[in-house]
Amino acid sequence: MGGLTPGVTRVTNRDLATMMVAVSDNSATNVLIDRVGMENVNAMMSGLGLTHTRLRRKMMDVRAASEGRENISSPREMMTLLEQIYRGKVLTKDLTQDFFRMLSTHKESFIPRDLPDGQRIANKPGELEGVRNDSGIVFAQNRPYVICVMTTYLSRERSGEEAISKISAAAYAMFDRLGRASEYGRVVSPNNSSKP
Repeated sequence: MGGLTPGVTRVTNRDLATMMVAVSDNSATNVLIDRVGMENVNAMMSGLGLTHTRLRRKMMDVRAASEGRENISSPREMMTLLEQIYRGKVLTKDLTQDFFRMLSTHKESFIPRDLPDGQRIANKPGELEGVRNDSGIVFAQNRPYVICVMTTYLSRERSGEEAISKISAAAYAMFDRLGRASEYGRVVSPNNSSKP
């Protein structure tokens, strides 16, 4: 057991955030909630105009959930939050870049599932029994866009995952075309050029 050494190991908030985002580590999320404070998270959401996004319990707190204390949001508010972060209205420029680099960590998720290989995506999926969600930014060429799909009451979770992937693929097809179009709506595809 040479890898385990005695002493104190310090885990930074950044370390915890990385574990929370990259591998959906609920324990790391709960430590961050303790350090930052649930009320501070909710106050920040209110300050950003997000009135339907609330942290009401720690992760995997089944008792709180059974009492009706669920963490809530809406696709519109998640998209608004991501757009505000992207536009630099929440974090400094360096922290914004760091945030999206962290969210771009490869993970098994639903938004990128049917998108082209190599397409940069910064997203965070979420799943519970009967629920599948995914929120993020797809950095399509010339036309990055925010997307959020939330599914609930699923009798088959795979159906929610498939729905998110299909919606994501349809959104990508549209924004990819818009990114290749002129201001007059003409789409110029690299493999579809006219001969003079």
